[in-house]
Amino acid sequence: MSLYDAIPQMKKMLLNLDKWIDKGVEHAKKKAFDPNVLVTIRLAPDMYPLVRQVQSACDAAKFAAARLSGKVAPKHEDKEQTVEELHARIHAVVAYLNEFGPADFKNAETQKIELPFLEGVVLTGAQYLYEMAQPNFYFHVTTAYAILRHNGVDLGKMDYIGGLSAMSKK
Repeated sequence: MSLYDAIPQMKKMLLNLDKWIDKGVEHAKKKAFDPNVLVTIRLAPDMYPLVRQVQSACDAAKFAAARLSGKVAPKHEDKEQTVEELHARIHAVVAYLNEFGPADFKNAETQKIELPFLEGVVLTGAQYLYEMAQPNFYFHVTTAYAILRHNGVDLGKMDYIGGLSAMSKK
């Protein structure tokens, strides 16, 4: 198993998140409120609002791909204020993730990763992915899901999990 295998799953979850936002827009229309209200909603006063959860999930995915492959991640200005802009951010990051393949992650497990926000700490690629990047990514994706669900958006477990690549029993 390659560390690359995490990238298609992150991409899938970002596309699920994109669909949840669509469901949020549908919910807002049914309840006759501006869907952009959802962008600023948060679960608790000291937590990030939906917009920052989406930005953080996108950042976690793009930085994981970039750091594990030795590439430079694209910069995003974090200026999104509408659901349309959230969709655009997600689509931009998914397009970036589409640029990667297994060969980009050939030495990723043992590659040394230094994080600018953890001065003096060096992780292997595997440590970075499993102990930092994936938990951080799923924290923000799950919190975005919870914000929408808490505010009445009709989401369930299968919306979270999304489509499966299961094989038939034949």
